[in-house]
Amino acid sequence: MGDFFTTGQALDPETAQFAENQRGAGSTTGIAQDRSVVNQPQLTHFSAETVIINTYGQGPDRTDNTNSSSPQNKANIKRCQAELKSYIQNSTKKLYQGTKDYGSFTPLKEIYTELYITKGGSREVNNEHEVIQLECRRNLFEEKKIQLNDILNAFSNEDDPPKRVLTTGIAGIGKSVAVQKFLLDWASGEANQTTQFIFPFKFRDLNLIKDERWSLMTLIVNYFEEVKDFSDSDYCNSSVLFIFDGLDESKLPLDFENNEMCRSVTKTTTVDVLLTNLISGKLLHKASIWITGRPAAAAKIPPECIDRVTEVRGFNDEQKQQYFQRNVCNNDTAQKILDHLMSKPLRSLYMMCHIPVFCWITATALENLLDKTDKDELPKTVTEMYTHFLVIQTKLNNQKDYQEVETDKDVIMKLGKLAFEQLQKSNIIFYKKDLESCKIQAAVYSGVCTQIIRKEYGVLYKQEVYSFIHLSVQEFLAALYVLETFLNCGENLLSSQTRVKVASETGEVFLLLLLHMQAVNTALASDGLWDLFLRFLLGLSQDSNQKLLQKVFGFKERHPQSNKATINFIHEKIRRLSNTDKTINLFQCLNELGDQSLLEQVQKYLRSGDVGKILPAHWSALAFLLLISNEDVDVFDLKKYNRSEEVLERLLPVLKASRVALLSDCNLTDRCCKMLVWSLTLAFSCSFALNELDLSFNCLKDKGVNLLYPWLGNPKCRLVILSLNHSRMTAVGCGSLTIALSGSSAIKELSLSFNSLMDEGAIRISDLLRNPQCRLKILSLNDSRMTAVGCGSLTIALSGSSALKELSLSFNYLMDEGAIRISDLLRNPQCRLKILSGSSALKELDLSNNRLMDEGAILLSDWLRKTQCKLKIL
Repeated sequence: MGDFFTTGQALDPETAQFAENQRGAGSTTGIAQDRSVVNQPQLTHFSAETVIINTYGQGPDRTDNTNSSSPQNKANIKRCQAELKSYIQNSTKKLYQGTKDYGSFTPLKEIYTELYITKGGSREVNNEHEVIQLECRRNLFEEKKIQLNDILNAFSNEDDPPKRVLTTGIAGIGKSVAVQKFLLDWASGEANQTTQFIFPFKFRDLNLIKDERWSLMTLIVNYFEEVKDFSDSDYCNSSVLFIFDGLDESKLPLDFENNEMCRSVTKTTTVDVLLTNLISGKLLHKASIWITGRPAAAAKIPPECIDRVTEVRGFNDEQKQQYFQRNVCNNDTAQKILDHLMSKPLRSLYMMCHIPVFCWITATALENLLDKTDKDELPKTVTEMYTHFLVIQTKLNNQKDYQEVETDKDVIMKLGKLAFEQLQKSNIIFYKKDLESCKIQAAVYSGVCTQIIRKEYGVLYKQEVYSFIHLSVQEFLAALYVLETFLNCGENLLSSQTRVKVASETGEVFLLLLLHMQAVNTALASDGLWDLFLRFLLGLSQDSNQKLLQKVFGFKERHPQSNKATINFIHEKIRRLSNTDKTINLFQCLNELGDQSLLEQVQKYLRSGDVGKILPAHWSALAFLLLISNEDVDVFDLKKYNRSEEVLERLLPVLKASRVALLSDCNLTDRCCKMLVWSLTLAFSCSFALNELDLSFNCLKDKGVNLLYPWLGNPKCRLVILSLNHSRMTAVGCGSLTIALSGSSAIKELSLSFNSLMDEGAIRISDLLRNPQCRLKILSLNDSRMTAVGCGSLTIALSGSSALKELSLSFNYLMDEGAIRISDLLRNPQCRLKILSGSSALKELDLSNNRLMDEGAILLSDWLRKTQCKLKIL
């Protein structure tokens, strides 16, 4: 989807005439020996009084260049801009869904559904499949939304717009379509008109010329001949944006550390050197850069080269509804599709509709099935949906140009072989030689191929570049190929001993179990690459999907079989698995196999209140159930389930997806801190946002608090409230905690009461409060064994510019000296404290010259009535 700049577009007559009238103003062009286009300026009436040659450093900004402000040059720039806008508008106005050869295309502005884009996406590699991450993400759309056309603009709290922006998002989430819409709005004059020129490139296109040498000027002109009359100074003096789409598809090394420096737009070098210098700001340092890619590829760009990271989150619930209403033939059918997706208890299909491409696959399959299929027979699992999608895509293509002996089944198996081989190499793009290695002739590329594989042409040399319409389609076909190869030939492509003999029906069942076991183990050992493949492989083993494949494509018929042995094997894996995140995909696999026994058991125990019978596998089932259902998991309270570390470990995926984690008084030790840090650090790469954590009344000790340090000290940690009351912490753990919070911590409320912090701990906290980056507003230090010494340190810290507004010091040994220190603090005009809960031993309090008002007087009266109050002088 979103293919732009694959073929040249003719200029409209008006623009062409304007270009012809303006051509030649101010300069002529020639071709250098290195094929580069160069300006040959015509200098007239030139008088050089002073010439300054700067040969060191970056040099001055060239905004005062006389030539750039001349009427002739302004006209030339205006003409080039008009031609470029016309070209981009023509190239982006249509959105292709499916493939360009046989897919449907619609005016982008009519069909475009707004995407949910947020600030601060992931730059870290995650060991889960992207789809699994999406299914486990519950607090998706509560962060501040960014409008697409504001992605390169300054926010309200920023003085300057970012120069270099990285936008991440999983495969099929809509990054390329977002780029296409951004370009169309600019070219149509609807947005970002302060940007004079936008030059969009695709990494998959740049791969084709990675071994050639170019200057930046010649590279741009070869892609966009509309600016062939540009001089090098025009690039420097114009507002320019470069867009590089599809970082995850890049075959360039992007060697930022070792590449040579390139400062000139006319210097000839490799494409890799040009890109690293552009992105790092050495080449055309005034230009803006926008890069898009999947999260795993973000690490290719050094963090210091990026000013802003954003994330395309896909569709929220409202946008899903808009999509189906705009893309389905009528609103009644669209509503039926939505009703079907939302009616399923696990709602896994509906959750996958966060991905726009999956919405299209779903709409394609269900729109064709609703009028022909009984409601109970509509697809209920992801595998069933993709199987019907494959059938419908094949039927849509009436003209078959296969070789005489070739059937749909033959072509699908060839596509599956291609999909499997490329998946093994982690390739999502491939070339003519890859097709031919699977006996798919590019010259007769047609039939079902055109429905499943997208073909594009390199801009410069028209070389074919291929990809499946979505990564999940590639994974589905790969799984189909592996399964059918086993069923037809007895060959296990996942095993080193690939050839096996199927002697009987019983033997076939046993060997199919071996294939399933091999696939499960492969997925568990990988970093998520094989997770969805596994789900498809098991789902395709179901008799219902096998019968459909036999009926439509003529796949080999087999006896109805039970997958009970495979189900039992997965149950055992779930029971033994320590990596709780991996269990989520295994439960999805059970769903594909039609098994909900673990889920039903845990629901039965929860309804009866007999949680004592819940086994470890059941707790994992509960985690899956909470994540995939419509249950609210915003607040995770472990006490609702079972107060133990073993249960917490099984429910960590739920905690990761929550805003508030209540773990107080749950028999936790320092071991839980290690688990939490591991899990919550992984959550950084999924943009999860735990805001509140309560670990009070647990035996964490200093060791446990020290283990929290890496997570609390990470600038991506967005925790606001932290409670560690009665956690058996001393000044040692307190010191580690204050160091972690002394950076860019977001924590505003900290509770450390009922710990033996002593004066040393109070002094450590005082150092934190003096830190100008400290955001603490509420601090509780009740019963911390603090004396007047520690109290004095705190009052000195609060006499400065501390933001603290509420302080609790009850049940400490402050005595009269401490009370006097507090009184002095309250007299200080810089003190921002609004609420003070002090020691019960306080005997004298001076609140003179304060604006207490009636409300303050009432609060004082209430306090004076308390029996614990020992105040004698007020």
